[in-house]
Amino acid sequence: MTSPTVTGEAPGATAAPAEPPPPKRRGTPKARRTWRQALRRDWQLYSLAVLPIAFFLVFRYLPMIGNVIAFRRFVPGGSVFGEEWVGLRYVHMFWNDPTFWQVFRNTLWLGGLTLVFCFPAPIVLALLLNEVRRSAVKRFVQSVSYLPHFLSIVIVAGITMQMLATDGPVNHVLGWFGHDPIRFIQEPEWFRTVYVGSEIWQTAGWGTILYLAALTTIDEDLYEAARIDGANRWRQTWHVTLPGIRPTMITLLILNIGTFMAMGFEKVLLLYNPLTYQTSDVISTYVYRTGVESSSFSYAAAIGLFESVIGLVLITSSNFLSRRTVGTSLW
Repeated sequence: MTSPTVTGEAPGATAAPAEPPPPKRRGTPKARRTWRQALRRDWQLYSLAVLPIAFFLVFRYLPMIGNVIAFRRFVPGGSVFGEEWVGLRYVHMFWNDPTFWQVFRNTLWLGGLTLVFCFPAPIVLALLLNEVRRSAVKRFVQSVSYLPHFLSIVIVAGITMQMLATDGPVNHVLGWFGHDPIRFIQEPEWFRTVYVGSEIWQTAGWGTILYLAALTTIDEDLYEAARIDGANRWRQTWHVTLPGIRPTMITLLILNIGTFMAMGFEKVLLLYNPLTYQTSDVISTYVYRTGVESSSFSYAAAIGLFESVIGLVLITSSNFLSRRTVGTSLW
């Protein structure tokens, strides 16, 4: 008769549950690299940013020091920072100047019309190009629409003035229908239409590049699910395409709002004339005439500073509202 094997436990006793294995030790966290180590390792990449940083320092940030002459009396040939402190004298001058407020209203009108018509134009064109299935037609339309962006503003203004001249092609076409020639360039009520139309022609095609790139990031499974649910092309665009490119739209909208007050100085300067000052004169051109042509540098600096403050308030508030409402912002 054999004896039972000794296991160290009483017969019939229940085995105790096994203890869980000890947790694995995580590796020691890597030491954080200092900026000197990062610069030594990737100095080639950082060297690419030297010229852009130098450009912004020299042409964007250093000139801000000159804003001090908005509060000092500046005399050509004297001190760069003005001769004497005058406080808010020049601010009160343009605040009580009726010409400035007319220019301010013109700026709001042109900026608002540009934002309303020029901002959605690239979106519409990108959506239409996205529906084109023949690659040859799509490339042709893209090439034709991109071309005006590469033309100088001087050339664009020259083409616009030649097309809309009294004896230009547009008036010739109107004459075929028995209409009298229209002086588009000399009539104040036509300037806003001419400016916004030329702006759409020049910028709409180039603006589609960002939206076409954003369209390629939309998952095709979303379109398939929408088709299964019975959505037509319009509903697919409304519920899938537009939400897919919404971050790009919001970012560009904030940037456009930030430049709302400083719109189109070169083109306005080339297209306007004394006959159209009533509707065409904007803050930037008024500052140019006041500061450069009339040598009232302190007065022009005060107006330019006021314009910059408004632009800062607009871009900051639009970024805040965008972050609170749709969750997309620049910072």
